[in-house]
Amino acid sequence: MILSMPIGIEETFMVKRRKTAHRQLSLGDLILAVSSYSASQEETAATVADLLASGKVSLLNNGRKVRARVR
Repeated sequence: MILSMPIGIEETFMVKRRKTAHRQLSLGDLILAVSSYSASQEETAATVADLLASGKVSLLNNGRKVRARVR
């Protein structure tokens, strides 16, 4: 993934992506993983909310998908 920032001089950063096995993790594990890359708690909460709202991450309850409502 390449991120570019439109500042006076365009800078390009390479973001290292980790390969992970598709396994079930807890919501706490997701929050911990996101917070290790975030600058603040607000950024962590916004990122987790976006992941849930976009469907990139799904929640399971007893093996059944449940809808996450983000307020």
